[in-house]
Amino acid sequence: MKVIITKDNIEGGTKAFEIIKKGMGNGAKVLGLATGSSPIPMYDDMCDSDLDFSNMTSINLDEYYGLNPDNDQSYHYFMQKHLFDKKPFKNSYIPNGMAKDIDEEVDRYNEIIADNPIDIQILGIGRNGHIAFNEPGTPFGSLTHKVNLTESTIKANSRFFDNEDEVPRQAICMGIKSIMQSKKIVLLAFGESKQDAIKALVEGPVTEEVPASILQDHPDVTIICDEEAAAKLSDKYRK
Repeated sequence: MKVIITKDNIEGGTKAFEIIKKGMGNGAKVLGLATGSSPIPMYDDMCDSDLDFSNMTSINLDEYYGLNPDNDQSYHYFMQKHLFDKKPFKNSYIPNGMAKDIDEEVDRYNEIIADNPIDIQILGIGRNGHIAFNEPGTPFGSLTHKVNLTESTIKANSRFFDNEDEVPRQAICMGIKSIMQSKKIVLLAFGESKQDAIKALVEGPVTEEVPASILQDHPDVTIICDEEAAAKLSDKYRK
């Protein structure tokens, strides 16, 4: 596990973009993508670059269940706004939050991931160590699955909605086993609120109570965090 500490999220986004650029130069064809505030600077760099993504495939981690893709809080909308409108991909896969049969959609998405092995997976991390909507207690062997969102996640995400009642209670989410099958993983974390999560991810025990801790067992993981998020790490990571 490699830890890169940056002065802020802008520099962190540039570091992540450089990894993607290098990976594409070495033949990477499939990117696993994340939503949330952490990857936005990286997406800005991707959009401002001269890189051509028209032969690339993207697979997103998750989507709210019950939100129309045109809803400005859907992850479809987020990805169009921050990346795909400026840099279209050959194929862009995001779970269908309006699927009539959620179990069929879960099966479909697992097939997509199996047919398109992810070369570089981008992740964020929640305050409680969750990755995507894989909350504490999610089995490490999980594939794409339906998630009942926890009250803490609903409350955290309510800042993006007019009120907490509008936050969907379910989501479709790539499983931890699926994430771990990615060839390379890059996790982004910025701000004081991520200190405990980063400490647990990097130096804590591997436990399902901290889903991100499983990344310690992956052969190629880079953690990119700013000084605030890295504040509780041991000195050996802060050199």
